Amino acid sequence: MNDQLDDIESPSLAAPNDTVVTDDDALSLEDFYADMKSRQFMYVPARELWPAASVDARIPPVPARDVTGNAVLDERGKPKKIAASKWLATNRPVEQMTWAPGAPLVIRDKLISEGGWIECNGASVFNLYRQPTIQLGDASKARPWLDHVDKIYPDDSGHIVKWLAHRRQRPADKINHALVLGGNQGIGKDTIVEAAKPAIGPWNFQGITPKQMLGRFNGFAKSVILHISEARNLGDIDRFAFYEVTKNYIAAPPDVLRVDEKNLREYNLSNCCGVVITTNYKTNGIYLPADDRRHYVAWSDLDKQDFSDGYWNDLYGWYGAGGYGHIAAHLDTLDISDFNAKAPPPKTAAFWAIVQSNRSSEDAELEDLLDEIGRPAAIHISRLMAAANGELAEWMSEPRNRRAIPHKLESCGYSLINNSGAKDGYWRVGERRQPVYGRKELSERERLAAVRRLTAGVDWSEPV
Repeated sequence: MNDQLDDIESPSLAAPNDTVVTDDDALSLEDFYADMKSRQFMYVPARELWPAASVDARIPPVPARDVTGNAVLDERGKPKKIAASKWLATNRPVEQMTWAPGAPLVIRDKLISEGGWIECNGASVFNLYRQPTIQLGDASKARPWLDHVDKIYPDDSGHIVKWLAHRRQRPADKINHALVLGGNQGIGKDTIVEAAKPAIGPWNFQGITPKQMLGRFNGFAKSVILHISEARNLGDIDRFAFYEVTKNYIAAPPDVLRVDEKNLREYNLSNCCGVVITTNYKTNGIYLPADDRRHYVAWSDLDKQDFSDGYWNDLYGWYGAGGYGHIAAHLDTLDISDFNAKAPPPKTAAFWAIVQSNRSSEDAELEDLLDEIGRPAAIHISRLMAAANGELAEWMSEPRNRRAIPHKLESCGYSLINNSGAKDGYWRVGERRQPVYGRKELSERERLAAVRRLTAGVDWSEPV
């Protein structure tokens, strides 16, 4: 907003009885809400913020009325008028904005915080979510798309379709695992996902690359389906970073995500996006540890040559001739009562193939080293490096490999033990501050007892 808002005369700005619109009836006060924190105005149809000057340029001044509804007169006895932006700031204010599927346009008497929704009488939150508008077709006529899914993923089609149906039927609910659709280029992986876009609303579908996922801005979080395409050739370090970053979007908790969009202030939203990852590579693609509980992996062995010359023209022609509506109807009516969105997904043969493809010779050597030193309850990297020899010692000494060691320890059954009393989470072992890792199967109490023994100078190879 502008400085006009600083001198609002609240008693004289009661809502007018008559609707004020522009001469061409294009815009009205009903098209806007005043975002009090940014001092700008939400244009409802586009879900975009406007400055006060733009609002006042499109909407004429509003007749001022007192609390009883009577017109307010100026010193000359003529009806007084006020800027549309000033009227909106008093009569249509919101304290926050968010993105919340299933909630009304303006969520009353609540605020959203990093911990979730809180009650707050009189407060309002503007909802950026827009419902899908597709006209549903005939669910019984969705066979061409279902046949396409069956053709590419005959063993996984049931799970894939129910996952997508969940996104149509329950967009506000979180699915705690991502779909990973893999296979050769040009077999129609994206064609499966794209067909579901109209069913959830194209504006609720976001397509990004792994590089964008690792970037600063994350406006893609406000999506019912988040499609991450071509997850390949990320390199050792980036693959681990990609896995860590995507965890927050694939599963809840966190129940609330903080969104940072370019040229906008940050805001909170409920974590309900469903993630689909497509990739052409089992190796040099995504990283998955053996104990992962967040990815359902489907893989196809088909190739481009397995599709006739007219296959794609026929399928996309059917899409455009009402097929999208039939797919939406099928996803809308499919029985998903046996689909548990919160449970870990089955670990398919393709899942294990990706896990094994990420296992390097260093993984096996690190497993052997941990066996040799008795699999201590707690360990730190300096001690491992002191005990290593040969090619493993050489690999661990390379600075570029240091960031990969924690992920390899993770795959060997060790996870980070955080020091809640230190800002960096590290522990002082001897004269150095460093991260300490503990066996994942131990209880938190046992892990903390082990790290205390380690920091007290007890022989690191002794069992707890």
